[in-house]
Amino acid sequence: MMASGPDVHVRICGQEIIKYDLEIKALIQDIGECPGPQSELTDLNSKVKEKFSLLRLRIQDLEQMAKEQDKESDKLSIMSEVEGHRRQMLSNQTAWRKANLACKLSIDNQEKEELIHGGDSSVRNRKATKESLVQTSSDITESLMSISRMMSQQVQQSEETMSSLATSSRTVLETNEEFKAMTGTIQLGRKLITKYNRREFTDKLLIFLALALFLATVLYILKKRLFPFI
Repeated sequence: MMASGPDVHVRICGQEIIKYDLEIKALIQDIGECPGPQSELTDLNSKVKEKFSLLRLRIQDLEQMAKEQDKESDKLSIMSEVEGHRRQMLSNQTAWRKANLACKLSIDNQEKEELIHGGDSSVRNRKATKESLVQTSSDITESLMSISRMMSQQVQQSEETMSSLATSSRTVLETNEEFKAMTGTIQLGRKLITKYNRREFTDKLLIFLALALFLATVLYILKKRLFPFI
């Protein structure tokens, strides 16, 4: 979907966006398959947050490059690509949330199984399990809030982009209407010039005929006076 007109900086930015997208997908898959413990899941989530931050910055850079394009067709093409990347990022955020929920549920189940099979294990172990569950719940809440904030930000950016595209479309339509009006004026001018040229030719012809008639009359009078018997 990359435009052919834009320069190499646009292509490099698009390639980096695709790279971050693939890295995020791989990390989300690792989260979905993570067996625990909670510290490993936390580490994976930190890496995903970092990649999302880099991805968001590059998408913003690509959007800025689109606004700086001289050709309207290049601008619209790159803005369309930006929207596609943002939709893909929202999809990744949804997948990230689902992978987190699935992984944390799996870890919780494992801890519950260990608690059940432990039987009369020490009170200290039960307390540690409860603390782990509380921490897990807190992490889930934090992740959901972070995803919600990111999705809200992306929706706002999408609305701004759509507004910019609508403005560009109106500008193109207004320019087209101006061209149509200018074309009509040029055609009218051409008709007037053609009519004027025809009238000028007619006037010249009439003058020539009048002059010829005048000369013929003069010659006739001279002939009658000089040669009355001829």
